[in-house]
Amino acid sequence: MTPSFADLALIEPIRRALSLENYQQPTSIQAKVIPPLLAGHDLCGIAQTGTGKTAAFALPILQRLTADTTPRRRFSPRALVLAPTRELAIQIGESFRAYGRFLPLRHAVIFGGVGQQPQVRALAAGVDILIATPGRLLDLMEQGHLRLDAVSIFVLDEADRMLDIGFIQPIRRIVAALPKARQSLCFSATMPPEVALLCRDMLRDPRRVEVTPPASTAERIDQRVVFVDAAHKRRLLTTLLRDRSVARALVFTRTKHGANRVAEHLAKGGVRADAIHGNKSQGARQRAIAGFRDGSLRVLVATDIAARGIDIDGITHVINYELPNVPETYVHRIGRTARAGAAGTAISFCDTTERGSLRDIERLTRRSLTVVGAHGA
Repeated sequence: MTPSFADLALIEPIRRALSLENYQQPTSIQAKVIPPLLAGHDLCGIAQTGTGKTAAFALPILQRLTADTTPRRRFSPRALVLAPTRELAIQIGESFRAYGRFLPLRHAVIFGGVGQQPQVRALAAGVDILIATPGRLLDLMEQGHLRLDAVSIFVLDEADRMLDIGFIQPIRRIVAALPKARQSLCFSATMPPEVALLCRDMLRDPRRVEVTPPASTAERIDQRVVFVDAAHKRRLLTTLLRDRSVARALVFTRTKHGANRVAEHLAKGGVRADAIHGNKSQGARQRAIAGFRDGSLRVLVATDIAARGIDIDGITHVINYELPNVPETYVHRIGRTARAGAAGTAISFCDTTERGSLRDIERLTRRSLTVVGAHGA
């Protein structure tokens, strides 16, 4: 029998906030993670975006900080959450605001690419929970605007993506500045050797929770492949997206320039689309994601790093305009659809140079993608 949030010993103000968010019962990872975190244990969690992971660590943090009467201090947060991208940091901040709306706790989100003064002012006023990307966090520490000596709970989210982006050394510098006596949590979709080593160094006698095998794919996702020449991919994509049953589509490209070209081509073909990637301004990225979330933008074209952490329900289709070089990335991509009990469709375009990548994906997922046509490839 699935437990309720009351069964997990969450306090009434948090349960009331969850009710307003229409959370009926905990997800698998929440049911497994919340009790050991409330008990103060360190934790290593293997879970992908979309499993309810953010609430799994946010709810215990809110409850433990509420019970701790240590006064709030300027420039010294009591909990620190590290995220690999600005988009994910913002989403985590929104989750803390929603779940903690009836609690007397403050949070702040800091990231690069924008002016730092509002962030410095927030730190100066004192925050309980700080959500940050590593680069801006280190910048503010070096400038004397931030101290980590009061952190009692530390979360490293999406550790495997942190390593992909090259944040391993900054993370080690940040961990070295934390108090030895603390509760530490590490979440990762996969567990490569570098992440396992980081967890071993960072965690003390951790509980290990794995909600799905790292290479598993959702059974509800209809996975298809279309063999198509690279030169015909844009035209095929435009045709596909004219079908109104594709209500909300996330399209993946391998490069930033590719994302721009695809979005521009779709716009010329009468399909409203926008692109997000690392070269876009923070404001442009947030506007595109907001439009995609509220439905005013039907198609979002993204690179893998820019899309990491986008957690939006109602994505009906994930389209791999280009297959990823790393097969695990395919699993991350298609996991953006079929959320919250819904069905979803993943369509992959495969040209002659990508046949090897397709074989790797099928070997990893232990299933053959359904071939739905060929266009000159």
